[in-house]
Amino acid sequence: KSHIAKPIRKSLCSLNNQSVSGAENMKIILVFLLLALSARAEKDFSLDSAASPETKSRFAMLDDVRILANGLLQLGHGLKDFVHKTKGQMNDIFQKLYIFDRSFYELSLQTSEIKEEEEQLRQTTARLQINNEEIKNLSQEMNLKIEDLIQNKNQLQEKVWGLEDKVTKLAVIQPTAQETNEISSLKAFVEQQDSHIKQLLKIVEDQHAQLDKQHNQIMELEDKLNHIELQELTENSFTGEQTEPEATPFPVRNSTAVTYKFEGTAPDCTALYNSGIWSSGIYTIKPNGSEAFDVYCETKFGSSWTVIQNRVDGSLDFNQTWEAYAKGFGDLNEEFWLGLNKTYFITKQGDYILRIELQDWKDNKRYIEYAFNLGGPETDYTLQLSRISGSIPNALPEQTELRFSTADRDMAIINNFNCPENYLGGWWHSECEETNLNGQYVAPRSKGRLDRRKGLYWKPKKGRYYLLKSTKIMIHPTDLKSFD
Repeated sequence: KSHIAKPIRKSLCSLNNQSVSGAENMKIILVFLLLALSARAEKDFSLDSAASPETKSRFAMLDDVRILANGLLQLGHGLKDFVHKTKGQMNDIFQKLYIFDRSFYELSLQTSEIKEEEEQLRQTTARLQINNEEIKNLSQEMNLKIEDLIQNKNQLQEKVWGLEDKVTKLAVIQPTAQETNEISSLKAFVEQQDSHIKQLLKIVEDQHAQLDKQHNQIMELEDKLNHIELQELTENSFTGEQTEPEATPFPVRNSTAVTYKFEGTAPDCTALYNSGIWSSGIYTIKPNGSEAFDVYCETKFGSSWTVIQNRVDGSLDFNQTWEAYAKGFGDLNEEFWLGLNKTYFITKQGDYILRIELQDWKDNKRYIEYAFNLGGPETDYTLQLSRISGSIPNALPEQTELRFSTADRDMAIINNFNCPENYLGGWWHSECEETNLNGQYVAPRSKGRLDRRKGLYWKPKKGRYYLLKSTKIMIHPTDLKSFD
């Protein structure tokens, strides 16, 4: 009994020390159990044949029971580990399938939009080609008429020369009344023909100009059909939208901007304006309950606005940490983010208007204004909006608590998709939409699809993407009179 149990115990111990998979472990344990049982059965059979019936034991030995129990325990642990690993792998597979289905659905929507636009372009191209053929036919007819007129003109010119000879002779010999009438009628006829020829030439020039214009349009459309992805820049502009009434230019980088110091405790830029400071620039303010800090004040609409974000050329990386977005970063003379904490101290003094100004890559400008409420750090700077006016469709949810998120501190991972990590830059994300004015600054390329998860975009819920060149966010107390 002991000479069979000892090698089995050694084998089981060696199996516990090896790093094999659960399935292989179970197979090996079952093999050893079968060998142990068969060996035990042979020994019991040999002992039973030699001993008398009175000395035979009717029960299994304690060591055999322990070996069998230990083997079954090992088998159970192996099965349990195998089941847990299988569950984890299946959960990972289901999660990846969900993400794949979501991405495939979004891709199918974008593909459908592109197909519809491509079909419209093809139809427009077909119509222009038909018009081009008609214009070519008209041009050929006009050319034939012009050739006939030129021949008539040559004939008339010969007649004119003959008349000139006659006139020369008449200068010496007095013409009769009949000859004078003949000369006058011929002269009138020549002038009429010449005027007619000039009109036809002008018509032909107009037709040629129209043909050139049609040809250029066809070439442009063919280029768009060959490179359909390049149309995004045109679609992402504000062309065709309502224009902004005011024409205040976006500030450019200005390393020589003056920093002003105001003696006192002005709570914001509007208070500075009311005190007689009417120039745009950098000033020091001190909101209630806060330390003094510098802000950029922009004068417009008969008042001064406190700018909390400015982007003009991509010189500053906005993919910053939560701490940086809370404190603020950048240069107030160039690109900057004022800071969530500073903005909170300003807005908690009363009711404020939030104004967002946008500029596309064709230098078209739009704006939108909200009544808003910004929470403090204990609420993760929750933002609530209510649209007041604007010249572009709304792209931010209204009457909804939007928590600020960054890649290192995501407050709302929606559908297992981390918005700040994928779209870069801190923002008040909602359903991971494309609208993110703190995203990576991307200029349009000449070829290829733009990555819509990068760049500055304004994306209404129902509408196209607007690729942006410049953005500015600023605030003002709500006591400002109507300025639209």
